[in-house]
Amino acid sequence: MRCTHFIGFKGEEYHSAVKAFGPPHFIHRGWDLRAQREIADGDLIIFATGPHDQEPRRKSFNDINE
Repeated sequence: MRCTHFIGFKGEEYHSAVKAFGPPHFIHRGWDLRAQREIADGDLIIFATGPHDQEPRRKSFNDINE
């Protein structure tokens, strides 16, 4: 099954992406090594900002803000 991953979405751009690509299967706070490991061949990756070939951040993003 092809999964859709949204990466780095924070606001209204999320709604625009859902209209264009449908709802995501996974939402990643940012592009880091952990997010990269969770993506399988053939998955669709949608970045909120930046180029499609950007390097992932080595330090992991936190899961939630409290």
